[in-house]
Amino acid sequence: MEDKIISYGGQAVIEGVMMRGQKAFAIAMRNPEGNIVVHKEELAAVYRSRITKIPFVRGVILLWDALGLGMRALTLSANTQTGEDEKLEGPALYLTMGTSLAIGIGLFILLPAGVGGWAEHTLGWTNLAHNFLEGFIRLILLVGYIWAIGFMPDVKRLFGYHGAEHKTINAFEAGAELTPENVAKYPIEHARCGTAFMLTFVLISVLAHSALGDLDIFWRLASRVLLIPVIAGVAVEYIRWTANHLNSPVVRFLIKPNLALQSLTTREPDRSMLEVAIESFKTMRTAEQELAL
Repeated sequence: MEDKIISYGGQAVIEGVMMRGQKAFAIAMRNPEGNIVVHKEELAAVYRSRITKIPFVRGVILLWDALGLGMRALTLSANTQTGEDEKLEGPALYLTMGTSLAIGIGLFILLPAGVGGWAEHTLGWTNLAHNFLEGFIRLILLVGYIWAIGFMPDVKRLFGYHGAEHKTINAFEAGAELTPENVAKYPIEHARCGTAFMLTFVLISVLAHSALGDLDIFWRLASRVLLIPVIAGVAVEYIRWTANHLNSPVVRFLIKPNLALQSLTTREPDRSMLEVAIESFKTMRTAEQELAL
């Protein structure tokens, strides 16, 4: 099971699915004419390095690289719809990633921290109380954002492809033949989903921030940013651990909130979406086998 966790993951893109292995990734997309277009590449060396064996460190490094890979996949899928041929790489990629991260950190990290600091210094709330308030606001912002964008038609289709990605990986891990009829029978949720990571990050952050005690506003905000890699590394290891122990009733109980939140980020896919996800997965698997020769 551990090899599967390292090797196989995915992401929904515009009218398609990206599947990532240990050595290669593939993107299958529907073009405007309705045909499936496939793109495949070898993964960066970091995915095969010793870093993937170091607990906590591997999570931070691979998450950063996965962010860049995900943005490239989204760009490729968008270009397929417009007919353009523009690559997002090098300085442009890092600038886009940096801008997106800055906005995300400001909205989901610093804003809740600022409200928690106000409750601490103005209202005199105790350590645990104002950190719970901060975590609650962060959770409300996260869930509210996902819920709101889910009403957009394009995002609804993106969430449908997200469901197709989950079903395909679930079917593979169950040893089923990857056909649309078979894959459709499998769950739309997956224990290693990025949505699960986000919720886990929020919950762990409450405990981590409470352990710091009372801080002035500068160090409060600074600590939230500085601890992002630490909390992310812990969250990744927790997700990996739960995915390795799904036979345990306790673990299945613990991941219920993570699976429940995925109801906002997934939709039941149609047959055409399943076909795309399966094609992406099979292309990635073939590319991995070719690179192993």
